[in-house]
Amino acid sequence: MKWQISLSKNSLRFLQLNRFEEILIINKIKVALRKFNGEDVNIDIKKLKGDWDGFYRIRDGKLRIIVEFQFDNFCAHIEEIDWRGNAYK
Repeated sequence: MKWQISLSKNSLRFLQLNRFEEILIINKIKVALRKFNGEDVNIDIKKLKGDWDGFYRIRDGKLRIIVEFQFDNFCAHIEEIDWRGNAYK
């Protein structure tokens, strides 16, 4: 099944300000989906609690990607992309 990946306005702004390519983030999401399918891939992903309940955090160095996976609808929504410490505010 083909997944739809969407980005929030804040995520797009972060990518523009820091001159990141959108495809780099989308590739991280694709690796996370492979991990959920049971493949043995190298990705640091964690289910969040508290205010971010239902979201997952992908850690890549100092970069944090907070994403919500809707497994029923095959949708992934990237809510936040930011540096460590700023992502959870």
